[in-house]
Formats: sequence, C-alpha cells, structure tokens
Amino acid sequence: MKIVRFAADRKISCGILNGRTIQAIEGKPFRHIKLTEAHYRLSEVRLLSPCTPSKIVAVGLNYRTHAEEVKATLPEVPLLFLKPSTAVIGPEDSIVYPAMSRQVDYEGELGVVIKKPAWQVSKRGALDYILGYTCFNDITARDLQSRDGQWARAKGFDTFAAVGPCIETELDPGNVALETYLNGELKQRGNTSDLIYAVPELISFISQVMTLLPGDIIATGTPSGIGPMRPGDRVEVKIQPIGTLRNQVAKNNG
Repeated sequence: MKIVRFAADRKISCGILNGRTIQAIEGKPFRHIKLTEAHYRLSEVRLLSPCTPSKIVAVGLNYRTHAEEVKATLPEVPLLFLKPSTAVIGPEDSIVYPAMSRQVDYEGELGVVIKKPAWQVSKRGALDYILGYTCFNDITARDLQSRDGQWARAKGFDTFAAVGPCIETELDPGNVALETYLNGELKQRGNTSDLIYAVPELISFISQVMTLLPGDIIATGTPSGIGPMRPGDRVEVKIQPIGTLRNQVAKNNG
C-alpha cells in the first residue's frame, strides 16, 4: 500500500495511491486507515512530503561501501545526528543551494516512517513501530561539514531533507535496492543488505535515547557514490517499489 499526502481542493489530505488515482482517507494514517468516497487523479493534485516529522534521526556511515569510500573506521554504535523538521521538502520541490556553501552533495537513502510512539523498543518488536518506507535525500553542505566538525549546520538548511513520493507499507527493509541519479546519470547504487546496522537495530538503539513519535523519520544512511550538485541540476532517488523522489537544485536568490 502506498500512502501519500497531497494538496487538492484548497486543502491538504492523505490518501492511498493506486496507479494514477488517489483515494482520500480520513485524517492521518497512523492509528488506522479509513477510506472516504473522494477520489483524485494524480494529475489533479500536488504531492507533498508524505509525512510531517517532528524530527529526522539520521545515521552516518551506515553502509560499509560508504565507510570505505570516505576511508572511515566502522562505527562501534550507530552514529546519529538530527535534521530539523524545517528542512523537509516533498517531491518536485526545489533544493535551495545556500549562499554560504561551495559544495552541496546528494545522499540517497531509505527512510523509515514511525507509526506510534517508540521508547526503549526491543530489536524483536521494532518492526511493529513502522508505518512504512520512503525515499530520502540527506542533502549536505560538505564543505561546512568538514569545517565545523559537527553536522548541524551542514545538514540542517531549509530544503535539505527531501522525502517522498509516498510511504510504502509492504517492503523488506533488509533487502532494498537504492539508486541515485544526477541529471539522468547513475551515481549511487546500493542495497540495504550492506547496512552496518539494520533497521530493527536502529529503531531499538534510537529509542533508548529519545522517543520516536508518529511521522518521525529515520534516515538509514547512504551507500557509496556521494557527490556534488549545482543549481540547475536534477537529482532522483529511486527505490522500488516506493518510486522516484525527484528534485531540482535552485540558486539561493535571497
């Protein structure tokens, strides 16, 4: 099942995507899903980020190939950082290139969307807290990351957390193929089988630190192949059966 969040008829709704048609649901999809009689063609709506997280908990250096790429030692525990909710954008929204940076990179990832409060969850029960999965682009000002030594500024700019196009509820998080394209050229290809810390381990570990709330996103890490983008570029994160998250890079005119 593919859950989307969309704008139509001067309001924002959630619904179930079936091919090129959306059937609206009542309220939000976290407790239960109740279908309505309202149907929309995909061409009639604007897809938004499929959820509105209170926080994004991201994981650094969680693919073996990426750790090798940047010549980093494998972390002894998951390496966590936060991205603010104000960084979230949806499919087809613009990634704004900040004036203070000279290198902004794409990082295609699998995103995990939480469906109910999670606190001190066991690995065995972790999957029960997942609503579904989405494409995620952990956009990073790489030069600022190197300069600062910590990642809040480099990872936290507005528009630096692209999410979408939907939340897919039926997916095996242990075997997910991921690709990232820049202007149509394949740049990243990985599989979650290469994760150092798998999704159940991440949920359990993070929930020992902080409570995860409905709609929160865990960004599970990026495979090798990260690289820079420039204004005018198009970046796409593709995960089947979720779909393609597509965004343009725009110059900061502020």
